[in-house]
Amino acid sequence: MQAIPRTRRTPQNTQHTYSLSRRIYDVKIYPVQSPQGATVIIYGQENGITIVWRGGRRLKAQTQPIKERRNGANSEDAVMIVDSDDEQPAATASPFVDRPEFDDKPTADASSIPEIVQTLDLALGTAALHVAVLPMPPCGAEEASWNGANILKTKIVFAITCANTDAYLVTLPLTPPSHESKARPELRQSLLAGNAGTGVWGETLTLLAGQSRPCSGLAITLVKQKPGSRSRSLERAAAQAIPVTRVIVAAHSREASGTLRLWDVTLDGKPGTTNRIEPFQTEYLPSPLTSISFNPSHITQLLTVASPHAVRIYDYASASLPSDDTSEGPFPTQGSWLLSLYPPFTRGPPMSTARKPIVASEWVAHGRAILTLLADGQWGIWDIDGASPSATSGGLFGKANAGLRGSAITSFCVSGHLEGTSPLRNPATQKSPAAPGSGGDFVPMTPHTRRDAITSAITGGSEKLAAVRGGIAVTQLSTQGTSPGEESAVLWLGGADPIVSVIPVISRFWDSQLRRAVGGGVNLWSGAQPTRMIRLTDLAAGLLGERCTGAAAIPKISRGSAAATTSSPTAKDSGSNYTEGLPIEVLLQGETRIVVVHESEDVTSLTTRLLGTRRRSRLDLDSTKAILAYPRPEQPNSVAFNLSIAQRPGRGGGGVFRPRARPPVKGLFDQPSDVLPSTEIHDEPQSAPSSQQGLVFINDLSYAADQPDDEFEAAGRDIEQELMDIMEIDRELEQLESERERGTKRVFFEEG
Repeated sequence: MQAIPRTRRTPQNTQHTYSLSRRIYDVKIYPVQSPQGATVIIYGQENGITIVWRGGRRLKAQTQPIKERRNGANSEDAVMIVDSDDEQPAATASPFVDRPEFDDKPTADASSIPEIVQTLDLALGTAALHVAVLPMPPCGAEEASWNGANILKTKIVFAITCANTDAYLVTLPLTPPSHESKARPELRQSLLAGNAGTGVWGETLTLLAGQSRPCSGLAITLVKQKPGSRSRSLERAAAQAIPVTRVIVAAHSREASGTLRLWDVTLDGKPGTTNRIEPFQTEYLPSPLTSISFNPSHITQLLTVASPHAVRIYDYASASLPSDDTSEGPFPTQGSWLLSLYPPFTRGPPMSTARKPIVASEWVAHGRAILTLLADGQWGIWDIDGASPSATSGGLFGKANAGLRGSAITSFCVSGHLEGTSPLRNPATQKSPAAPGSGGDFVPMTPHTRRDAITSAITGGSEKLAAVRGGIAVTQLSTQGTSPGEESAVLWLGGADPIVSVIPVISRFWDSQLRRAVGGGVNLWSGAQPTRMIRLTDLAAGLLGERCTGAAAIPKISRGSAAATTSSPTAKDSGSNYTEGLPIEVLLQGETRIVVVHESEDVTSLTTRLLGTRRRSRLDLDSTKAILAYPRPEQPNSVAFNLSIAQRPGRGGGGVFRPRARPPVKGLFDQPSDVLPSTEIHDEPQSAPSSQQGLVFINDLSYAADQPDDEFEAAGRDIEQELMDIMEIDRELEQLESERERGTKRVFFEEG
C-alpha cells in the first residue's frame, strides 16, 4: 500500500484511493489507536492478513552504518581465525528486541492527508475471508482497558477465518514494527521466516478447531474471568485464583443445515506458539446464518441474522435447561434463544407470506436497540430495551423481564428508506437490457402478455431482492468524559453504483424521526446534520469501476494531545456537539482498492451558514475586529431606532421627508424691466447645510454598527420559524398573483 493515496475531490466529499496488489476480502477498523496515534486497519487478502498503521507520528528513518576505510581498503578485511578443539563454541546471538522510535510531530494535521506509517503482512498460505474485532468504543492506547483487560493497551486482539476451514485468534503488538525489524537478516534466510505463527513479530496464534467447512462469519468479545465461577476441574479452580482475561469467539458455517460454534480462549499464550482449542458450545440451526455480532454492553448476548426468516438473540451464558450439570467449564453446554425479530412482508399477492430479505443487522444505542437494513432499501430500528428518546417504560431485558425467553417483535420503532432505492421497491420500473421487449422493442399487448406484466410487477422483485448485498457499520464516537458517547452508522448496498448513507448521530436522528412521525417540527432546512441521513455521492470516482464489497467507519479522534484537548475551554463542546460536518470517515472496500471518504471542508448546510456567527464562541468580546473611524462611543446595551417619517421632538422637525422651506412667491416679478434676467442675477445668500437635513438617522445606524452583538438576543431568535414565516408570505403573494391572473372581471350594468 502506497504511503500517499490518490486523491479525488467531488462537490460533496473527498476520496483517497489506496490501490493494492492483492484481492481483499474483508476490512475492519481496530477500535484502539496505537501509542503514537495511528489508526489500525486490518484486512484479509488472498495470502493472509495485513495490518496497516495510518496516521500518527512517523517512524524515524533507518540509519545506515558508516563503513570506515583505511588506506583505501575496506574495513571488512578477511581475518583468519584458528579454531581449537579446547575452546568453547561461540555464543549464539541474542534475540532481536524491537524498539521503534517516532518523530515528535504527527504525519498530518487536521487539514492534510494521514500517511501510511507502517504495514505488516502475516502470511497464512491461504486466503483470509473474514476478520472480527472487539466491539469496544474507540480510544487511545492509554485508555484501552475494556472490561478490565490491560492487555489491550499493548496488544491487538482479533479473529480471522480462512478458506481452508481454519479459524484463528491472533494477538499482535499494538506498536508498529520499526524499519530495522523488517530488515533483519534472519528474515532473508527463508521465504517462510516471516509467516504468521513463527513469533518474529511478537504474534500468537490460537487455532479454533472443530470446523469441517469454511466459516461464513465470526464475532469476538472479551470476558474477564471472575474468581469463584463454576468449574469442576481442580486445575481450573487453582488457575482462577488470579483473574484471567478470556475471549469468546463465535463462528457460523453452512455445515449441515447451519452450525454455530463458540470457543473460550485464554489470552496467555507466548509468541511463536500455536495452541488448539475445542468449542465449548455447538448449536445446530434450522437454516444457515448470514452474520453475527456480540452486544457491546451485555457481552453474553449474540445477535444472529437468518435471512429472510428473522433476527434472533442468543445468550451463551444462560442455560436452556436449568439442570444442565454436564458442563465442566464456566459456561453451559447449550445456551438460550431469547428473542426473535421478524421483518415486514414483501409486496405480492394477498396470499403471499414471504418476508423481506434481511441484508444486515447491528446493535445500536449501546446494545439496547437493533438497526436493520432490508434488501429493498428499507431500514428500521427495533427498540428492545427502552432506548427510544420517547420511551416511558423499561425494555424487554429490564428487571421485570429478566427471564425473557422465546418472545418476538415484528414492528419497527422508526423506519424509512435509503435514498436511491426506489428501483428495488418497484422492480417493474427497472427493465433489464437483456429482457425481451426492453430497449425500445414494441411488444403487442395481448391478454397473455398483460397477465405476465401484472405478475412481474407484483412478484417479479422477490427473486432479485435475494441477491442484494450490503451491510451496516456502527461505531461509537470519541468522548471526553466517562459517559457513553454518541454513535454513527454507515448503511450500504453494494453493486457497480453503490448506495452508501451515513447517520452522523443515531440518537438525534432517532429523535427527529419520532417527532416527524407524531407531527412535530422537523428541521426542514437540514441544518443540523445529525438529524438527517446523508447519502455519499460520486463514489465511482474513487472505486474506479470496481464493485463495493464492504464499508467501515473511522471515527475522527482529535490528533492533538489529550492534555491540550482537555484544558481547552471548548474541548467538551467539540466532543459532544457533532454539528460541523460528519464525525466519521467512511472506508469503502473494493475488490483491490480501499477508498477513504470524508466530507469536503466547504460543504456546509443552510442553517449552519445562517447561524454560524451565533454558534461561534467568542472568547474575547473587547478586541477590535474592524477598523473604526473614531473610538467606540459609550452606548447602552439596547438602542431604540425611530425610523418614522413623522417629526421628531427636539430636532426641529428634521427628518428624511421633512418639507424644505420654499422662497416666497411674492416679489419675484417686481424687478425693473431694464435688467434682463440673463445678464444680471442677484446672488441669493446660501445658508450653511443644516445637520438636520438628509438622512438624519445615519448617525444612529453608525452607532448601532459599532455595538457588539447581543448574544442573548440572538440565542432567543428562532431562525427556522422566521424563515418559515417568510416562506408563508411568499406563498400567499404567489397565490394572490395567480388568482389575479386567472380571475375574470365582473361588470355590473345599472338599469337606467
